[in-house]
Order: sequence, then C-alpha cells, then structure tokens
Amino acid sequence: MSIAPTDLEADAAPGAAGAERPAGSRRAAPWAWGLVGAVAAVIAWWALTAVGGAGSPMLAALSPWAVPGALASLLSTGVLLQDLLTSTARLLLGLLVAAGLGIPLGALIGLHRPTRWASAGVVQFVRMISPLSWAPVAVALLGVGSAPVVFLVAAAAIWPILLGTSAAVASIDQRFVAVAHTLGARRGEILRTVVIPSVRPAVLQSVRLALGIAWVVLVPAEMLGVTSGLGYEILNARDRLAYDEMLVVILVIGALGAAIDALARLLLSPRRPAR
Repeated sequence: MSIAPTDLEADAAPGAAGAERPAGSRRAAPWAWGLVGAVAAVIAWWALTAVGGAGSPMLAALSPWAVPGALASLLSTGVLLQDLLTSTARLLLGLLVAAGLGIPLGALIGLHRPTRWASAGVVQFVRMISPLSWAPVAVALLGVGSAPVVFLVAAAAIWPILLGTSAAVASIDQRFVAVAHTLGARRGEILRTVVIPSVRPAVLQSVRLALGIAWVVLVPAEMLGVTSGLGYEILNARDRLAYDEMLVVILVIGALGAAIDALARLLLSPRRPAR
C-alpha cells in the first residue's frame, strides 16, 4: 500500500491549522473547565444543604451562603490567622525533623547493602503503623502542646523521605562512580559531584510527597491535647455549635493545603538547565 503526497498534506493540514491557533486560547481551556467544575461543585453543595437542611439544622448551617459571614467573624477576632500560623509552623517543623532524619538514614540504607538488608523488615513493619496510633505515647512522653503534634507529623512524613532517598541512592549508575574514581576523585568529591546531583530530583519529590501526608496528619493530631491550631479550632467550633465557623475552618484547611502543595511543586520540582 502506497501513500500519496496528498495524503501527507491532508494529515498535516489539521496540525498546521492548530499551529496557527493562538497559544492563549489553548491555555485558557483548562482554566475554563476548572471554573466550570468549581461552579458545579458549589451548586451541588448548595442543593445538598437546601434539600437536606429542611430536616437538619446542622446541615442547613453548612450552606455556602453562611461562609462569608462566618469567615468575616473569624477574621475579625484574629483567631483564624493565629491558628493558621500555628499549624503551618508545626507542619514545617515536623517536616524539617523528618527530612533531617530521613535523608541521612535513607542515604545510609541506599549506600550500604548490609544496612539495607538488616533494616528492610523493620522499616516495612514500622511504617505500616498509623502515625496517629503513637499519639498516647507522644503525649505521655512529651506532654501536651506542640511537641506531640510535631512528633506525629514527623512520624508520618519520615517514611516517604527515607524510602525515596534510599531508592534513589541505590539506583545510582555505578559507571558514573567508576569514571569519577578513574579520574582520581576522592570520596567527598564523588558525593558532591555524582551522588547528590543524581538523587536530588527524587529526594525533592519525596519531600513534596511527605509534605502532603504531613498536612493530612496535622489536623487530627491537633485535636489531641492542644488548644490552638486549625484542628483544635474545628473541635472548638463544634462544641460551640458554630457549624458555619467549623465549615470555614475546613475550607481553609483545604485551600491552604492546595496552596502549600502548589508552592512545593514550584520550589521542589527539578529544574531543567537553561540552554
């Protein structure tokens, strides 16, 4: 079967027409669909509270129309901003502890095979334990306050960092190490010029993954023995029957989590070298 030149021109025509289409219109399509999805979600939210709210005062208080007033009330008292800063500080401190422990341990496991074999069973066993199950132990050892929350956040975030680092270090192409040895590089130079550049993208992605897990664990951790933070504010609003304020805090948690993930994607994604 032969292909005539006219067939190739016909296939190329749509591409050529697409190339003439303004780039801005193609970029606008995802934003437009995202806006449609957001509007549809708000409409479904309103319909659920409007229909179910007739027999449930609590569900009626969760209407989207109650959000602006409750948000203004929380902002006027300054409680929401203070809780937001407190939760963010606990998140970052827990993530810092997890990275400070997980990256060196992961590098050791990835570089040293006997250590990898000896720790494999223990790591797989301990990482399958829910971080929140350590809450009674953390409170008993560290008391009430921010320390147990930071401990639980670190306990949740350390495993993606440790496993990601160890896998990245173990998968380094040994030919690069051999070339560095041949050129007379010392151990420190090999670490700086071969190992670190090779594992940096995987480690950064592991930290981003750990950040999302830490944020999910942070909120329930703040419901245990603390009197500040977004998790505590949910319980506080529930106890006061301020369901509209409780809803606002939940929405702030989602919005802040999405913003943190977007910032982490911007800061932690590997950069391509400029040409």
